[in-house]
Amino acid sequence: MTAVDRGGPPRPAPARPATVLPRALLLVPGGLALLAGVDAALLLLGVPAPVTADRLPQVHGVLLVLGFVGTLIALERAIALRWTAGYLGPLGLGVGGLLLLAPVPLAVGISVQLLGAASLLGVYVALWRRQRDDAVLVQALGAVLAAGALLLWLGEIPFPLLLPWLVGFVVLTIGGERLELARLSMGPRAGGTLVLLSGGLIGGTVAALLWPAAGTALLGAALLALVGWLAAHDVARHTIRSTGLPRFMAACMLAGYAWLGVAGAIWLVGGPATAGARYDAVVHAVFLGFTLSMIMAHAPVILPTVLRRPLPYSPALAVPPVLLHASLVLRLWLGDAHGVVGAWRWGGVLNIAAVLLFVVLAAGSVALAAHRAGTAGGTT
Repeated sequence: MTAVDRGGPPRPAPARPATVLPRALLLVPGGLALLAGVDAALLLLGVPAPVTADRLPQVHGVLLVLGFVGTLIALERAIALRWTAGYLGPLGLGVGGLLLLAPVPLAVGISVQLLGAASLLGVYVALWRRQRDDAVLVQALGAVLAAGALLLWLGEIPFPLLLPWLVGFVVLTIGGERLELARLSMGPRAGGTLVLLSGGLIGGTVAALLWPAAGTALLGAALLALVGWLAAHDVARHTIRSTGLPRFMAACMLAGYAWLGVAGAIWLVGGPATAGARYDAVVHAVFLGFTLSMIMAHAPVILPTVLRRPLPYSPALAVPPVLLHASLVLRLWLGDAHGVVGAWRWGGVLNIAAVLLFVVLAAGSVALAAHRAGTAGGTT
């Protein structure tokens, strides 16, 4: 169990400038993919955006899910493996995301991202060989779904049909990471249970593509079973009663589980969601409500590992997730569920504001901590 799980702050390793710079450079394509995805979101909302390239709305989802989130995941896993070849994963997913925007055939960017996803899967295989851990197996299954989504997209399967594959990628990856970080609180049989639930989610994903009506209901049920088990066994149920960073992390995680349950319920009750309000609700419940909330929760742990720089917690970090979840209620409940276009649009704009605000606050906290460390070092 990590220091954060015990209620203490993370303790990053001492900085090593020679290794920090290449890691930071690998984050650049992911950061650019995030900015491009945010720009595309503004275009889809029908509000002014800095860039108006025609392809942006078409690749909006992949930019954020694989170009940004995928790069972060692959970089963290490559650092855990400590093999140079492992860095091909974040490189391929990030650069491939940028190539989706370049004046080259779309297949070029998809193929480069596919190589990145394959490299990420190779990292998981190497980690599995090092230690046969159920948490690694679950995350590897998520990488299989990411690669499968890209293969299907390369085969010109309509992107909305690939949504369950990308949902499976982030859900299984984050689920596996929660098992790694909170294994003691989940119990000795947690790994086997999570593997079985993950198999059900994969089965539902494949079924939703082959038999949309029945398969999507199965997918919704599998997703609800998995998120229900995670929420019931996660240490966040206990740390929510603490203070400071542990409470911040727990609140973000529990809110994320709630939004994932919303997506599962929409699939279970309403069937396929490939366009319109239901599609918008599923996409943003999963990738904003769940995924970005989990990123916000784990940023004080993951960023110090990646950058070898601390991300000190301050109460200001709670502002972006509060704004994110409040704006999602506005967008999904008033906007999607009740058809209030203004609520949908303003909710979307505030979603973007929450994401960008968190990036600014996190970067500022890292920079301020580094400056203070340098100042203290210079006076000793």
